[in-house]
Amino acid sequence: MKFDYDKEPNRDILCIDCKSFYSSVECVERGLHPLKTMLIVMSGADNAGGLVLAASPLAKKVLGITNVTRSNEVPYHKDLVIVPPRMNLYMKKNVEINQVYKLFVADEDHSVFSVDESFLDVTDSLKLFNCKNAYEMARKIQLKVKEQTGIYVTVGIGANPLLAKLALDNGAKHSKNFIAEWRYEDVQEKVWGISPMTEFCGIGHRTVKRLNWLGIRSIREIAEADPYRLKREFGVMGLQLFAHSWGVDRSFLGQGKPAAKMDKSLGNRQVLPRDYTRQDQLELVLREIADQVATRLRSSHLKTGCVAVSVGYSKGYIDKQGRSGWRKQMKIQLSNNTKTLSEYVLQLFRSEYNAQDVRHVGISYSKLEKTDSLQLDLFADPEEEFGEQRLDFLIDTIRKKYGFKSLIHASSLLDGATAVSRSGLVAGHAGGNVGVQ
Repeated sequence: MKFDYDKEPNRDILCIDCKSFYSSVECVERGLHPLKTMLIVMSGADNAGGLVLAASPLAKKVLGITNVTRSNEVPYHKDLVIVPPRMNLYMKKNVEINQVYKLFVADEDHSVFSVDESFLDVTDSLKLFNCKNAYEMARKIQLKVKEQTGIYVTVGIGANPLLAKLALDNGAKHSKNFIAEWRYEDVQEKVWGISPMTEFCGIGHRTVKRLNWLGIRSIREIAEADPYRLKREFGVMGLQLFAHSWGVDRSFLGQGKPAAKMDKSLGNRQVLPRDYTRQDQLELVLREIADQVATRLRSSHLKTGCVAVSVGYSKGYIDKQGRSGWRKQMKIQLSNNTKTLSEYVLQLFRSEYNAQDVRHVGISYSKLEKTDSLQLDLFADPEEEFGEQRLDFLIDTIRKKYGFKSLIHASSLLDGATAVSRSGLVAGHAGGNVGVQ
């Protein structure tokens, strides 16, 4: 099976990424050059240190560090600047940069992909800005963002969003001018040449293992595989893998854009401030997370029919089964009640926990349904169920008006609890001006 590229979308799509966004913002705020300064943004930098959240290009090159490098693994260098995260500032800069993008395209041709990446369809804007091609437009946008914010951006150009993203990840970030353009005629040379396969957008390590089991070890071999065999192994995603290996993506930023789908799950993962070895402290944190995510369910008028708990061990810890962690889930009767969900979470945790040293914990609720109705349990007291629902509503109302810390469980003041310390965080990290002079 092959694709007729003459029948595929052929537009001018830009995938734009802010180069080392967090570290670049911190450099600009300090009057430093984002590309000539060794700076890392580290969680807990104002205390004992945690993980590297972002590193400037020079810090990566000279020190060989990457994001999620632990603080004790960062080499000493006299010129290295270490700063704590300021998530509120990054969100503000994200809005500012996307406002620049909106100067060049209509709203329907602009799509925010993440805090540092956006897609623009500039097909209908080229003439308006006297650009002969998408490359000239990309250059104009680069200069405008640099002029207004001091941030350098990299740009991938493609005939569709997929090719633009692949050009960004595998070409632009390594080019001298931070721009790369991949079209259909480049698929066999450039797309098929992406290695390892995990550098291909949408292909993770688990997918690679399953592909290897089928004897497929490169993007080219995906393109040459039997698409029906891929479908048998991966379902509809197998056909998508096949199409993507040929550079085919029929999604649009504007017209024909599908309606937003409900999130498949809601959850929260935490990297604990230290290795936890006590079951009571781990259960305390899990109850806090269960409470927080249940609140999000209720605020979205959702109920969950499946609860999952995940645990990651301390670095280097391997249990008797050869695992570095585990994940377990169970189906439940639809609920968004904090007490009920907490009981399921603890039940799952206790069924698998065996005194391991733990550093990561997480909870997710899936099989979501949008409903405010209450389904009574035949084996429970109806008045008690109504009482729990009213209590949840009251707690949510108070916290919404006065903040999370206005009403907390007494257990959240015990040693090992994390809810209070995390309540002021943005995206799990410091949002304010901690450590900034």
